[in-house]
Amino acid sequence: MATEQSNLLPPDFDGQTTTHFIVGKVAAVFFSSADSFYKVLLVKVSEQNIDWSEDEIVVTGSFADIQEEATYRFTGKTVRHPKYGTQFQADNYQNETPTTRSGLIAYLSGDDFPGLGKRTAKRIVETLGEDAIDKIIADPKILKPIGLRASVEQTLIDTLRVNNGLEQTIIGLNAFGFGSRLAASIYARYQGDTLDVIHENPYKLVEDIKGVGFKKADQIAAQLNVDPQADSRLRAALLTQINETCAQNGDTYTTAQPLLDATLKLLETARNVAIDPQKLADQLVTLAHENKIVGDENRIYLRSLYEAEWGIAEHLKRLHEADNDGNLTEKNVDRAIEHVAKASNLTYDDSQTQALKSAITSHLFLLTGGPGTGKTTIIRGLVALFAELHDVSLDLNQYKDKTFPILLAAPTGRAAKRMAETTGLPASTIHRLLGLTGREDGPETPTKDLEGGILIIDEMSMVDTSLFEMLLQAVPSHMQVILVGDKDQLPSVGAGQVFHDLLQSPSLPQIELTTIYRQDDSSSIIPLAHAIKDGRLPDDFAVNQKDRSFIACSAYQVNHLVEQIVGKAKSKGFSADQVQILAPMYRGAAGIDKLNTTVQNIFNPRKSARQKQLSFNGQDFRVGDKVLHLVNSPEDNVFNGDIGKIVGIDLANDPHNKEKKDQMTIAFEQNEVTYQRRDWNRITLAYSMSIHKAQGSQFKMVILPMVTQFSRMLQRNLLYTAVTRAEQMLILLGDVEAFERSVTNESVNRLTTLTKRLQQVFDDETATPGVPTQPTTAPTPTSETAPATAETPVAPVSAATAQSVPDYLTPALAQGGQVDPMIGMDGVSPYDFMPQAT
Repeated sequence: MATEQSNLLPPDFDGQTTTHFIVGKVAAVFFSSADSFYKVLLVKVSEQNIDWSEDEIVVTGSFADIQEEATYRFTGKTVRHPKYGTQFQADNYQNETPTTRSGLIAYLSGDDFPGLGKRTAKRIVETLGEDAIDKIIADPKILKPIGLRASVEQTLIDTLRVNNGLEQTIIGLNAFGFGSRLAASIYARYQGDTLDVIHENPYKLVEDIKGVGFKKADQIAAQLNVDPQADSRLRAALLTQINETCAQNGDTYTTAQPLLDATLKLLETARNVAIDPQKLADQLVTLAHENKIVGDENRIYLRSLYEAEWGIAEHLKRLHEADNDGNLTEKNVDRAIEHVAKASNLTYDDSQTQALKSAITSHLFLLTGGPGTGKTTIIRGLVALFAELHDVSLDLNQYKDKTFPILLAAPTGRAAKRMAETTGLPASTIHRLLGLTGREDGPETPTKDLEGGILIIDEMSMVDTSLFEMLLQAVPSHMQVILVGDKDQLPSVGAGQVFHDLLQSPSLPQIELTTIYRQDDSSSIIPLAHAIKDGRLPDDFAVNQKDRSFIACSAYQVNHLVEQIVGKAKSKGFSADQVQILAPMYRGAAGIDKLNTTVQNIFNPRKSARQKQLSFNGQDFRVGDKVLHLVNSPEDNVFNGDIGKIVGIDLANDPHNKEKKDQMTIAFEQNEVTYQRRDWNRITLAYSMSIHKAQGSQFKMVILPMVTQFSRMLQRNLLYTAVTRAEQMLILLGDVEAFERSVTNESVNRLTTLTKRLQQVFDDETATPGVPTQPTTAPTPTSETAPATAETPVAPVSAATAQSVPDYLTPALAQGGQVDPMIGMDGVSPYDFMPQAT
């Protein structure tokens, strides 16, 4: 059926059969995804050019609002599903709505058009002809002579437009090669303008839709014959490159020359067309004028990260300068510490007493220390101390109708769980505390301001720049904030090294705990961790200890050794929850993927072919498997890093399965969650996991392979973080050389300017956040991309009008000294506003 949008389809999509096709009536919609356009249909075949002799076939693909009993033409290919047999995988489709007189009458008098009977439908077709639908969509006024009731006429027009518009949009997105989920995201953003937006500027997808990268947008642009030198293409490549650079390195900024050289390489590789370097440099300046990037001296930031660093500094000064409780005299605090120590049956030494006293009397405080130095003891002490000094009951039953004044949080669910276990009080993830959804399809802001008297955040080394800025936004000035972490652990996955940078600021009160407290003097794990932190392996590294051992082996022997060790551990009563393999990389003979399969077959082997099993992304899932949740899903109360166990599997062909689709149910500490197939990319087997994912967790036994094949990952903070995950037993495998390289290879600090912002804000320097140096011309990228370093001298790039300071006064800006609260009121006094005596 011709449509007014047909000219928006890709140039190479003519609606005709270019591959195999099926024409048929939809007998049933077996499955329709709630969050994408993916559907599974049963189609009665009336015409086809595939090797198929049956009357019906299952068709899968991305479709709009498919109507049962309606006829469609599907193009694509046949595939063999291991469980469901032969299916037709459609890459596109079109509605074969009848265009004959009788077909149109039947269609218009169907269920889609309530109030429109056969007689009226016949009158419409007789009046407007066999192209009635196209005429109505093009000009609804032609219905006036028909004399329909206003409500019926409007329903007819709206339904035709919706069915036609959405259908043509999905057909267009299919032809551009978008999958169901991305198609849904794109349509949700642009609605009926989707194809117009893509045709006007396909690179807009890069900025607006998470999951659409530059190369995909560039493929579409090539289909649409967009000039390789187009400004929109150059700007999209620059934004992509700065995003990827910051994401890959964890930096909050880059510099112009490396950025331009890498972008030039990306552009020329993608289309094999030479790009004018000066034109690319000019577009970097344009991005600054559009406020999408910010240039400051020789640094170039994504605007969001630039503003986040300034925001953190402003909020921290606001909290630092807030009034402390006047009742916290030294005498009161000393007495309270004595009471807390006695009630806890503890004796605090001088360093612990000083840490407690400094933290509880500071409105903002940083506490750091390595393993075994008593951070947990101090957190417990601070909770009890705050309650003692502020007459707060720790009986949660007394707070049913009001806010509990002590807030405890950590970046991951497991870290929050440990915090709750050690304090006996509720703790949550930072995302849940702020009411963040954890969705990745757009920017987030806290949904509420925090309420309470004190906030303690543990595992601060895992908190990135954007999340910390959102957290501080929600903290009221009266709330006391204590940040706890281990400065030597891995930095956050996201951009920044927040805790490291905060500790570099002399303006922020802080203490580092250095005394090691050990319950068991024979423990060798904590001394090993401290030796690694100091940049050395102990002399007895290769000597087996009571709680630690080392086995020398090659990468290709790791899997076999892990199999032996785990098998022996299981025979001694260790469970899958107590044994954790940690590895730096996923691929390779000693990688996470291979080890996961090996250990799964020890702890949870498939006992027979009849045992239920689901396969996804190269992994098999069975009831009893230990699995790791990979993203934040607050709607299910499950967060990145949570470990659960599969407790149920339902197969689509099970007679009792009313849903008629594959699904698995996973039990986490706090609840059970059912995962449909569309959700399986959120989970993975957890017998072996990355060291990053293990942060915030501890395990009874840790098995740690380190081999030279992991060379690019061998860094001191990675090894230190892995070793400190072991509670009681640590088994090290691999090359001594790999461990030595890790210890000597001190990780390079990330490119950030948070410490600089703290100095500027706390020292009230004249620099105004968001108003960088006046730009000159950007450096010209080299045609032959040479290795460039962050120190490469470059001219600054920014916009004279680029300002991150809002045009209204906020407490943070006033208290941070960035805006005078009496701006424009020089010489004015309160008396000027009093009524004059008459």
